[in-house]
Amino acid sequence: MKQLSTLAALIALTSLSAFAEDKPEVKPPAKAEAKAETKAEPAKPAADAKPEKPKQTPEERFKKMDKDGNGSLSIDEFRGKKEASEVEEAFKKLDTNGDGALSLEEFSAGAQKKKKKE
Repeated sequence: MKQLSTLAALIALTSLSAFAEDKPEVKPPAKAEAKAETKAEPAKPAADAKPEKPKQTPEERFKKMDKDGNGSLSIDEFRGKKEASEVEEAFKKLDTNGDGALSLEEFSAGAQKKKKKE
């Protein structure tokens, strides 16, 4: 869904630029200015700030967790290295058909519900 909205935004932007004939063309900065910009130090993050990891899609997380590659997650694959009853409760809630394994659809639906709560 996110990819579809990104694609729609890109199409809209390219369409708008085709109709913007009366706007003056923006020229690139002169070479001296460009060199000065490249020599500038990038902003340093705060010492205690963690670098942001790119967010993975539910599909990417699912594939990473699916160690045996069978297209479903067992309770052990879902748990990973965590040993908690909360994990088992979450697994049971996500396993909507009660077959003891999470399909990509069940996993993605749970991720969407979590995202809506946040």
